[in-house]
Formats: sequence, C-alpha cells, structure tokens
Amino acid sequence: MKKSLFLYYTFFLLFASAITHAQQIATGKHAMVVTEQRVASQVGIDILRAGGNAVDAAVAVGYALAVVNPCCGNIGGGGFMLIHLANGKNTVINFREKAPLKAKQNMFLDKNGNLIPDATTIGYLAVGVPGTVMGLNQALQKYGTMTRKQVMAPAIKLAKEGYRVTSFDAKWFSFYAPAFRKQANVAEIFLHDGKPWQAGDLFIQKDLGNTLSLIAEKGTEVFYKGNIAKKIVAASEKNGGILSMKDFANYSVEEMPPIQCSYHGYTIYSVPPPSSGGIAICEMLSVLQHFNLRQSGFHTAASVHDIVESMRYAFNDRNTRLADPDFVHNPITQLLSPSYINSIVTKIRNTKTIPHAGKRLHEHEQTDTTHYSIMDKHGNAVSVTYTINGFFGAKIIADHTGFFLNDTMDDFTAKPGTENKFDLVQQAINDVASHKRPLSSMSPTIVMKNNQPYMILGSPGGPRIITSVLLTLLNVIDYDFNILQAINLPRFHFQGSPDFIEIEPGAFTDVTTLQLKRMGYNIKQIHKWSAVEAILIDPQSKILYGANDNRRPDGAAIGY
Repeated sequence: MKKSLFLYYTFFLLFASAITHAQQIATGKHAMVVTEQRVASQVGIDILRAGGNAVDAAVAVGYALAVVNPCCGNIGGGGFMLIHLANGKNTVINFREKAPLKAKQNMFLDKNGNLIPDATTIGYLAVGVPGTVMGLNQALQKYGTMTRKQVMAPAIKLAKEGYRVTSFDAKWFSFYAPAFRKQANVAEIFLHDGKPWQAGDLFIQKDLGNTLSLIAEKGTEVFYKGNIAKKIVAASEKNGGILSMKDFANYSVEEMPPIQCSYHGYTIYSVPPPSSGGIAICEMLSVLQHFNLRQSGFHTAASVHDIVESMRYAFNDRNTRLADPDFVHNPITQLLSPSYINSIVTKIRNTKTIPHAGKRLHEHEQTDTTHYSIMDKHGNAVSVTYTINGFFGAKIIADHTGFFLNDTMDDFTAKPGTENKFDLVQQAINDVASHKRPLSSMSPTIVMKNNQPYMILGSPGGPRIITSVLLTLLNVIDYDFNILQAINLPRFHFQGSPDFIEIEPGAFTDVTTLQLKRMGYNIKQIHKWSAVEAILIDPQSKILYGANDNRRPDGAAIGY
C-alpha cells in the first residue's frame, strides 16, 4: 500500500477503533431489533420472544415509536416497509401520504407567483392524507401472525401509563416549545405547567392512548372513515385546510416489487417511486462498481471525487425525472441500464476539476423521520422508514387526537427551481396534484449475499437518507469496517445544489480537504446528521450484529 493511503487508513482505523470501544455492538443468535428509542426496541424484541415474526414486531415498533418518538415516529404521516420473507419473497408496502383531492398545482403561491412563507410546512395546508395506520395494519394482516390488539398493546400502555422523557426528547421539546404554545391542545400535552418536559420526567399522552385504543379495537376503518378522520377534517376546515372525509375514505396503500441492483456480488433491495431512494442508491452503486474505491482509499480525495460525482448525477436524475408512478413515467430501466451507467462513468473519469454550480442555501437540522430494522429467527427481515416530514410535522394536532399531523406537502415541487426545506431544487414532474404522492428520499434497504439477508438498514435525514445508506454500504463492503464503525464514521453529502460537499466533523483529513478544494469543490462542515439503524448477519456463523447510530444516543440494538 502506498504511504499516503497507509496514513489515511491508520487515521480512520484509529477513529473507528475508538467508536467500537465507546459503544458495544449488540449480538443475537435468533433475532434483532434496532430503533431510535430503546423502549421501542424492547417492544419489538418482546414481540419476537413471544412468538411473533418480524412483521408483527415491525408493526408493534411502528406504533410504539408513535408514542416514544413523537417528533418523528407517527400515525399522522406515512412511509415504506420493505419485507424479505424467509420463503424468498421481497415486497414493499407503500403507505406514503397523498395530497388532498382539492390540492392543485400552484396552491402554495401568492398572486405574484411567489411562495407563501411557511405554507408548505406549518398548518393544515401542509398536511397530506396520512398512510401509516393503513400501512401497518395491512402489513400485519397479510404477513403478520399476531392480532392487532396484541401488537398495539405495548404502545397503548406507553401512552396511557407514560414513559421517561429521554435527553433527545427534552432537547427538541425545548426547541419547539414556542410552536407548542401557539395551540392550547398541543401545549396541554407537550408542555408541563407551561414549560418543556425534562429528561427523566414521566410523559403521559392520554389522548394518543385513547386514539390508539380505538384503532386497536376498531381497526383501519375508524381512522379513515370514523371518528378520527372526522376530527382531523373538522380541524382542517376550521383552520383553512382542504382535507375532506373523501380524502380519507379514498386513501389506499400499494404493494409493489422493490428496486433491485447488484454491487460487488451483493444484491441490494430498496424502495421504488414514489420514493427516489432505491433508484438513487442503485444508480450510485452501479456507477461506483466501475471504480476501485478500496484501492483509492477511505475518504481520500480520489475516492471522494468518484463518490461525490456519482451523487451529483443521481440527485440530478432524482430531481428531474422521478415522481409518483401513478402520475408520471419513471425511466427506471433507462437510469439503471449499463449504457447510461457507462456514460456517467466516462464523464466522471474525464472530470478532474469541478465548475461551481451555485450558492450555499439554508442549513437545516436534517434528522427528521425515523427508521428501524428487524430480523426474526425464521429468516424474515423488515426495514421500515416512516415520517411526518419535519420535526413534529406541521406542528398541529387535530382536536384531542393526540398525534402530530405531517407537513409532507413540502416534498412536492411547490415552485419549479425553488428549494424546499431540504434545499432540494426539484422540477415540475413532482408538482402538486390531487391525490398524488410527493416524491420521497426514504430508503429502507436490505442487502442479500448468496440469497440470504446480509444487512438491513435505513436512516432518517431528508435527502441525506440516500447518501447515509450509500456510505454505510461502502464502509462495510469496500472498506471492511464492522457495522457499528460503518454507521458511526463521519459522513459527507452532496446533492448538486447547493454547490457544497457537506461534511460532518472529522469526515476528511486536512490533506483530503486541501486536495478537494484544489479540484474545485466547495466544502462546508456542519452538524452531524441522520441516524442509520442497522443489522448485519454473519454469513458463516449466522450471528446477528445490531448497531444503533451514536447520532441518536437514545436508540438501541437489542438481540437474543
């Protein structure tokens, strides 16, 4: 190995060794659950110990996170569940939110064609029809083994009897306290004597407990055609929204085959449109398979150049060519075709200096959304990412339902060429339309080796979901880091516009940074982001290794 590469590896191996010693990888012979909240992980493993399968546990965890991760876990949003069954079947449950029937293309623009401030992120116009309840219940009905009451009982207990506020909760309860104070029904729950709840406080959510009890007792119907829908619609009508009972009654969940690609002998499954995640990840991996990243070195200028340029092309395609497949044609076959991939590879190899593409836009805290990964003793694997989009969604709770509603309408292209809250500059293909699902970046992923599950992973983080999953895969497959090191090592992200490689502290050495700047790259160090929750299964011993991202210290990997 060349001396310079040896120095790079020495630096980062020391960094990775420190990570491993600071945290422990969870191990299990039979099953594993990894989530962003230890309480939810325990709920999942208890379901598996009680005889449930991975889908049973996934539904139980989904409802539990709606209680113990109120910023991001939800029944007021939507998402995707990727399932690998022990019989070899791979499938995706798409429960992404839909735009209301009264939604229209320019609904967030004023008479002068300018974006109305906060219209896509705060209040009832920002709300898409939630899909989580129908998605979880449909997955349970088709692929689970337990009853709805069984898997929901832990969440109901946590809501009615309370759980101890974590440091992560307390941080965000405090940050968003001014927003909570604007609505009496929100303040009643999320403030304690007018002040934010503190770490260690017992946090009881009776309204949410009652809502969950209704769902457990009466099923999907009560949410989409009964009292819960009626309360949401009434609150929407009262506060300038456009949600209707017809929106809820017409909502549907779709089951579809996953996106599939290969990388160095591994088979990767992820989610298709209306998420861009699977296509973007597969496009980048297909490109990077033509480069020897191991030889170039970990986070050297040479390897970062190749990875960043693969990100540039994938995000450009994401923002200009993908949207809800019920409304537009997504050229998946073309984007992943050898000829198209080879054309990108040629351009990257011929690109040594980088022209500046645009300015740096706003910084955002992009750890929104939540992800969890589950493997059971039968060989079933489930990877779930779901969201209410921003922290605490649209910052509203309808009546006394007890849960925040999403602000997913911000994921549409409100105005072509104008950035959304994640700085994504999207085009008209993803514009607002009645009953349309907005394009997502969620990327629940399962990696197979020799037709057996090898990795289960995903992340929150808006568009950074895509690059967080990508880098985790590269860290394991190309650089041989263990699963805990792979998810905790500092990350970098590039999405074309803004024209900055965003890096976490410690992502690059000074040498790498200098060399990249000489190539023409802008580099901006910002806060840590995302939170990959992952499981790796050793192909020989079959031992399961679970890892919770240290960016979400309240999470846990629990196995048995």
